[in-house]
Amino acid sequence: MRALLVVNPKATATTPRVRDVLARALGSDLKVDVAETQRRGHAIELGAQAADEGLDLVVVLGGDGTVNEVVNGLLRPLDDGNDEAATRAALPALAVVPGGSTNVFSRALDIPHDPVEATGHLLDALKEGRSRRIGLGRADERWFTFTAGIGLDADAVRLVERARAHGRNVSPTRYAWAAVRRFFHGTDRRHPALTLEIPGHEPVTGLYLGIIGNTAPWTYFGGHPITVTPTASFDTGLDLAALRKLGTVGTLWAASGMLTRDGIRGRSVCTWADLSEFTLRADRPMHVEVDGDYLGEREGLHLRAVPQALRVVC
Repeated sequence: MRALLVVNPKATATTPRVRDVLARALGSDLKVDVAETQRRGHAIELGAQAADEGLDLVVVLGGDGTVNEVVNGLLRPLDDGNDEAATRAALPALAVVPGGSTNVFSRALDIPHDPVEATGHLLDALKEGRSRRIGLGRADERWFTFTAGIGLDADAVRLVERARAHGRNVSPTRYAWAAVRRFFHGTDRRHPALTLEIPGHEPVTGLYLGIIGNTAPWTYFGGHPITVTPTASFDTGLDLAALRKLGTVGTLWAASGMLTRDGIRGRSVCTWADLSEFTLRADRPMHVEVDGDYLGEREGLHLRAVPQALRVVC
C-alpha cells in the first residue's frame, strides 16, 4: 500500500518529533512519502498529486485547514467530467492525525485528540481494515468537511487569519473576541443582505448570516463543544442556521444556545435540516469561510451535499 504523509509544519500541535514518529510508524507497514506544506494552497496540490498517482492513502498531520486543502485536492478528479462512481472508488482514502488547535473534523470522527494516541488509533484501523464513507459539502467550487459560513462568522475568521499572519496565536478566545468586535463595529445590523433559495420552495428573505453544518459539534471552545445545528451529520444532507435579526439581546440569547447540545436558539433563528441543495444570495459582498478558512467576499453562495464523497480511515 502506497501512502503520502502531508505535514503542516506551522500547525499548532505539529512538531518534528510527532512527524518522525508518525512517519516511522506508518513506514513499518506502508510505503510512505513525506511532504511538508510550504504555503497556503500547497496541500491542495499534494492531494491532487496523490490522486493522479493512484496512491492508496493520504495521511494528514495538521489542522482543519490542511485537511480541507487535501480533501479539495483528492476530490479534484470528480470535477473533470469522469464517471463519478468509478472515479470516487479509485481515489485515495484519507486519514488524519490532529495537529491543529481545534481539529473539529478529526474529533467528529472520534479520533483521539493527542497526536501520539491518534497515531496508534490509525495503525489499528489500518490493521483491522476500518474505514467509512462520509458525505461532504460544496460551497460553489470548494469542498468542505464540517462547516461553511457567510456573514459575521466568516468576518471573524478573516480577522483571526490576519492576526495569525502577524504572528499572533490563534485560539477560540481570539475568534470569540473577533466575532464580538465585528458584531458591534463593522456589521450592518439594520439591513439584512441574504435571501435563501431552496429548490421547490418560496425564497426566504431578510437574513443576516448563514452557518452551514455537515456535522456536530460546529467547533470547540477548548474542550467544550459548540453546537449550531445538533442534527448535522456526515450521513445526511447539510443543515443551515440563519438569523433574521441582529439585536444585541436576541443575538446573545441565540448564541448562548450554542453552548448546549440543543444548538442555536431564539425567535430570530431559522434552521433547516438535511438539505441537498440551496443558495444564499446577497445584495452586497459578504465574507465567506469554509472549515475555518477565509475565502474572501462573494455576492452569494451555492451549496450542495455530496453523499459518501470520501473514504476515511478511522
